[in-house]
Amino acid sequence: MAKQTTTFGCKQCGYTSAKWYGCCPACRAWETFVEWKESKAHKKDAAERFLSKEATLVPLGSVSSSEATRLCSSCSEWDRVLGGGIVPGSFIIVTGDPGVGKSTLLLQIAAQLADSYTVFYFSTEESLQQVKMRAQRLNCMHDGLLFSDQPQYDDIVTAVDNGKPDIIIIDSIQNCFVSDSDVLPGTIGQLRELAHRCMRLAKDRQIAVIVTGHITKDGAMAGPKTLEHMVDVVLYVHGEDQGDIRILRAVKNRFGGVNELGFFRMDEGGLTEVANINQQLLAGIASCPGSVLVSYQEGSRPLLFEMQALVNPTKFGNPQRVITGVDYNQVILIAAILEKYLKIAFGSYDIFFKLSGGLKIKDSSCDLAIALALLSSFFQKTVGEKIIALGEITLSGHIKPVAHIESHIKEAERFGIEDFVVSSRQQLSKQRKGIRAISSVYELVTLFE
Repeated sequence: MAKQTTTFGCKQCGYTSAKWYGCCPACRAWETFVEWKESKAHKKDAAERFLSKEATLVPLGSVSSSEATRLCSSCSEWDRVLGGGIVPGSFIIVTGDPGVGKSTLLLQIAAQLADSYTVFYFSTEESLQQVKMRAQRLNCMHDGLLFSDQPQYDDIVTAVDNGKPDIIIIDSIQNCFVSDSDVLPGTIGQLRELAHRCMRLAKDRQIAVIVTGHITKDGAMAGPKTLEHMVDVVLYVHGEDQGDIRILRAVKNRFGGVNELGFFRMDEGGLTEVANINQQLLAGIASCPGSVLVSYQEGSRPLLFEMQALVNPTKFGNPQRVITGVDYNQVILIAAILEKYLKIAFGSYDIFFKLSGGLKIKDSSCDLAIALALLSSFFQKTVGEKIIALGEITLSGHIKPVAHIESHIKEAERFGIEDFVVSSRQQLSKQRKGIRAISSVYELVTLFE
């Protein structure tokens, strides 16, 4: 019998040690060390299996490019987040909260891709009967989409070699296991081994491998940090506070832009894409004191939000600060700048700040909108009928220009918004009637006269 060695590893960063630690020496996270056992014979077999006898060197000019052969679905939001479709040979992981819709999304995308490509779906968490019930509910019954509930990796590879699919989906990687490994499924050692094998499966056979992954109670992807480094694309599915809205976010993408967003609506029939999310974000917005619109660039698409502020004299010794959707320190900093230069005693006022839509943003281009929302609530006067503020405020009180201003203006004009408050140093391609240019916070009070 092969001798086993005990190893301890951090679930947060992947740091390994021969002994247990209460606090990880690498990332300083508490109670993240877990134990797993692995035989020396297994380690030797794994090393020999992945050992390359000779490296073949070729110029890049002789390598065929797969950029033009992306595997596209009929879901534009999915393709947008991936940068135009799935790249053959890529390794993609989709993660998110339990019940947020990861399996639903992948089943619907798999059914769409099956119209043009060969797709294998391996369900390691549900039986085929359970998958069929969900597929019938989502109207995803497709003869070209083949399923299996086999959780063993070696059997998955055998099915792939026999069937030659273009795309395989493993739902989820935590419940998949390697037969010749002595560690339990879901442990750090097992996940690291599976991630490496899935990566080589995708690269060696030019098959797109998509897996789902669990997350921790802190919202981070479960497993060793090396799992995120190995994959080509990391997608997070968020529910936020949007109710029936689901947000697909790319936090890592080797073949496209990061922080690209896709919006979906969850209903009884599954997930349906929301192509025009700004129309929903602007619905029901009325001009009132404390309300200001802002345009926020997320990925390649400007998103229009309403910032709401409520400034009220405090009835306690210490003023309250309740801020959601925007960085807490950013709002406090803007309030301090206004108090310094406009002599407004925000220190004796409660400040309640909210970003409508349920998203969270952190960007300096929203400084001007935050300042106008605070002043609008303080003076109890509206800035104007649907006016967008874009600008960064320095500690000296000056207004700096923002990037991609033309993209913001073009998107706002689609919804009939033509009034903007920007920096006097903002460069515009052409003159517009609704532009109000200011250079410092001293000029903000003139907007309420």
